[in-house]
Amino acid sequence: MTEHTHFDFAKLNERERYKLLIGSVIPRPIALVTTVSKDGRPNAGPFSFFNVLTHDPAIVAIGVENYSDMQFKDTARNIGETGEFTVHICDTALVDQMEVCAIKFGSEVDEMEEAGLATVPGEMVRSPRILAAPAALECRRHTTLQVGPAREIILGEVLGVYVRSDAVNPSNLHIDQQLMDAVGRMGGHTYTRTLDQFDIKTLTPQEWESRKSNSKTAAE
Repeated sequence: MTEHTHFDFAKLNERERYKLLIGSVIPRPIALVTTVSKDGRPNAGPFSFFNVLTHDPAIVAIGVENYSDMQFKDTARNIGETGEFTVHICDTALVDQMEVCAIKFGSEVDEMEEAGLATVPGEMVRSPRILAAPAALECRRHTTLQVGPAREIILGEVLGVYVRSDAVNPSNLHIDQQLMDAVGRMGGHTYTRTLDQFDIKTLTPQEWESRKSNSKTAAE
């Protein structure tokens, strides 16, 4: 039987809990989030505490850890001021520029300009859209959950999505996962590509019973 090691989170410090979480919840999708401040300054930052939670309504969640002195990161502050943001899915070609956006620049610096990312104004929100991203979800803040002195979970309602035209069939809405070439975050500074894929079909109860019956017959 496989052995497991148990860790009581109540007995661990913040850093220890973080290491266990990012090492076990893998891979995590990466949200490259763009926002603008109330006075129009653009900002971009990547977040790997991110996922889609429901489709009706369409809700995504971003976990934002602010600075140790309790000051808001530009992303959280801008969303708080404007209620808008855009989530971009990162592919392999965007990794280097995404990492530039992760640098802790001052709020006066435009990370997208530093990274050489071409953008256009948003369609349904004011935050800019990064043209190189294979998909971009324009969002309006739904709820902000304060889960600690410097931690927020921001829920956003997806108002619309842009998908690169060669990766989506507009007739049946099928998105080609290979052409999306999305990357995910592992533990530490490790990332993974999602091009190694396989399919699993969810069985009906009848199909499951049939499989069990066939396995029993084969074993006899």
